Amino acid sequence: MVLEMELKRTPLYETHVKLGGRMVDFGGWELPVQYTSVLEEHKAVRERAGLFDVSHMGEIYIEGKDAEACLNNLVTADIRTLKDLCCRYTTVCYENGTTVDDVLIYKYNTEKYLLVVNASNVDKDFAWFVAHKNGYDVEMRNESANFGQLALQGPRYMEVLQGLKIEGELPSKYYTFRPEVMVEGCKCIVSTTGYTGELGVEIYCKAEDTVKIHAAIMEAGKAVDMLPCGLGARDVLRFEAAMPLYGHELSDQITPREAGLDFTVKTATKESFIGREALIADPKRIRIGLKVVDKGVAREHCEVKFNGEVVGMTTSGSPAPALGAKVNCAMALVDAKVANESEFAIVVRGKDLKAERVELPFYKRK
Repeated sequence: MVLEMELKRTPLYETHVKLGGRMVDFGGWELPVQYTSVLEEHKAVRERAGLFDVSHMGEIYIEGKDAEACLNNLVTADIRTLKDLCCRYTTVCYENGTTVDDVLIYKYNTEKYLLVVNASNVDKDFAWFVAHKNGYDVEMRNESANFGQLALQGPRYMEVLQGLKIEGELPSKYYTFRPEVMVEGCKCIVSTTGYTGELGVEIYCKAEDTVKIHAAIMEAGKAVDMLPCGLGARDVLRFEAAMPLYGHELSDQITPREAGLDFTVKTATKESFIGREALIADPKRIRIGLKVVDKGVAREHCEVKFNGEVVGMTTSGSPAPALGAKVNCAMALVDAKVANESEFAIVVRGKDLKAERVELPFYKRK
C-alpha cells in the first residue's frame, strides 16, 4: 500500500480555486499552474503586470555578532561588499562545488540577514546551515511557515502599487528592500526583486495577511489589466530570462560555474568558503543557450550532439513567446571544449533537431 503525501498549501489556496486556478503538485505544494492560459499570463507580465503567489518559498534568518562571517563562509558571494538594505543573488555549495541551493540574501546590517531559499530545499538548507555554523556566534531561524510572499511583476507594476494604501518608503533601486513598509495596514518587507526578467516587487507579509494584500493588489491591478499568474507563466518567463531553476540548471550534480554563474563565485576575493577549492578550476561543462531550427520543442533531459557525438544534455526547454510565435529554445550543459561552437543537434523523441547556439539570456527587457 502506497501512502500519498498530503500536499502543502499556501494561505491563498482558496483564492486560487475561486479565481479558476488549475492546481497541480509542485514539489509537494498544491499551486496554480495557470488561471486563463500560460500565453495570456506571460503576455500580461511582459507588457503590463502579473501577480504571483510565491508563498511556498522559504525564509531563514541568520542573526548575531558573527552573522557576516558565518554567512560569508556558507555562500559563494563575498557579502562583505553588500550594503545595508540591499539584496544579492548567490549560491550555497557542497565541498565538491556542486550546489546545495541558489538563494537571495537580504542584508539588514552585519548582524542580521534574511535568506530566501527554494521551497523544495527549505529543510535541507536549514539543516545544512545549522550543521555548518562552525562555532560562530549566530542564531538561525527557519521562519518560512510564518511568511506569505507575493510577486508583482511587469513594466506597469508601479501603477498597480499606486492603487494601494502604502505607508513608508518603497525601495527604488533594483535589488534593494525596505523592511517595514505598511501595505493595506499590514507590515511588509518590499524588495525590487523577481524571477521574470521584468521589473517589479516582491512583497513579504505575515501568512495571515496574505489574502488581504492579494485581494487589494488584484483590485488595484484592474487599472492596467493585470492578471493573476501561475507556475506555467513563471517558468516560461524565467526561462526566457535564462534564470536558473534548481533541479534543472543547478543541482547537487551541477556547480554554479558550470551553470554560468561565475559572478556569484568570489574565489579571488575570499580566502575561504565551503566549496572554494573545487570551484577554482575551470569547469568541464558549460551552460549554453540553443535555438531550435527544426520544427519541434526540446524539453529537459534531451541529449545534445555536436558532429554526431553526444556532448551534453538540455536542462530546460520551452517555446519563447517573447521572441516570436514559433520560436523554441533550450538551455543545455555541454562539454566546455565545444561550448563556443555554433551548430548542434537536440535529440527529441529519437529525432535529431538542428539547433544553433545563441547568447543568454534569450530575452532582455527594453
